[in-house]
Amino acid sequence: MIVHPTGKFDNAPADNRFIEVRPLAAAMGAEICGVQAASLSDEAFAEVRAALFRHKMIYFRDQDLSHADHNDFSARFGPFAEDAYTKGVPGYPNVQPLLKEAGTRAGVIFGAGWHTDSPFLATPPAISTLYGVDIPPYGGDTIWANAALAYAMLSDTMKTMIAPLKVHMSMALVLASARTYQKADDTAIGRLAATRDMDALPDDVARKVAGAYHPLVRTHPVTGEKSLYCDQTYSAGIEGLTPAEAEPLLKFLVAHITQPAFTARLRWAPKTLALWDNRLCVHQAFNDHDAFRRELYRTTLAGEAPA
Repeated sequence: MIVHPTGKFDNAPADNRFIEVRPLAAAMGAEICGVQAASLSDEAFAEVRAALFRHKMIYFRDQDLSHADHNDFSARFGPFAEDAYTKGVPGYPNVQPLLKEAGTRAGVIFGAGWHTDSPFLATPPAISTLYGVDIPPYGGDTIWANAALAYAMLSDTMKTMIAPLKVHMSMALVLASARTYQKADDTAIGRLAATRDMDALPDDVARKVAGAYHPLVRTHPVTGEKSLYCDQTYSAGIEGLTPAEAEPLLKFLVAHITQPAFTARLRWAPKTLALWDNRLCVHQAFNDHDAFRRELYRTTLAGEAPA
């Protein structure tokens, strides 16, 4: 499937007074230049927030952020979200480390597979941030896909057909994958791999496996933009459809969202800070850096029940 959405690409920056915005790709993504995230004025922060909604993913280079800085910058977007996988660093429970040591060979890494963050929660996170500290010389990129652009490129008939549907989001597929491909250890995925008995899952994991039902087409609460809300990693079915009916529809929609024309890919560097809006895009990390150490820190900001 290849779509080139002539007339639909509009990743040009808005007119900004306090920041410089450089689009990353035609479909989405932009670099924010000329400012330090830790010391943004209120006026500059308002433009950063608007740029995030416009470009779906934004990033800053050469940012000197302590855990306190990262925490405080994130909190300007609103309350922190429940984190489904990781524990925070000492003193900053909402700043979670993502660490893979050099030489570690993992069957599954945190963030692998196309996904939106924690959609199995009743109120999934709205915004995620990620700050790079130790970055491989190559490998370890992250790629995003614009779920709003993908929705816009569907036929009117398809839009009408899927409008009333709800997608079942569940941790079950991640749990199964962890058990198959990953050894048990003290990492987010390793702890899932250690949960072998489905009948004896901890209550917190059982709740995430049970998951939640959300609109397959959701509306952004700030911009009013509609986007597809499904992914490869957590979409387990569609309410009211049999598995045989739901599977081909979800497979089509995920392939549609993640085709190359709708994507942007970030080459990480030390001191890079990236943010994305989970309500408007999906993303994945690559498991291609076994030889190198990779250390990043993550925060998630609370969202609303999808509507």
